[in-house]
Amino acid sequence: MGDTKNNMKINNSTIFLKDIRCYAYHGVAPQENLIGNEYVIDLKLKVDISKAAQTDEVTDTVNYAEVHNVIKTEMAIPSKLLEHAGGRIVQKLFETFPDIEEVELRLSKRNPPMGADIDAAGIELYCSRK
Repeated sequence: MGDTKNNMKINNSTIFLKDIRCYAYHGVAPQENLIGNEYVIDLKLKVDISKAAQTDEVTDTVNYAEVHNVIKTEMAIPSKLLEHAGGRIVQKLFETFPDIEEVELRLSKRNPPMGADIDAAGIELYCSRK
């Protein structure tokens, strides 16, 4: 490709994963732990991707396939509350990927068993490193 001059400054950048679907066993009601339910996760990660924009190397960014693996692993651990499952996911992302500065997470339970005509219920977390 040759030597190219970089005239661009990235002021803000995020990596996102949208509509991650998984089946898990979270809930307060006993039948939720037995039957399970479908969950949908949306995730935005504040990460400086400027080096990867120049090098085209996955090692210079946060690998979203590895992020997906963290989500799947944490969602496989049953919790009573989505707050707990979401908190675990965010904590594990910060532990695993030191380049992540902030995490926005939306975790939704599809058709929650609450006697209402509702598509989904869930939580949103906006977290940064301490």
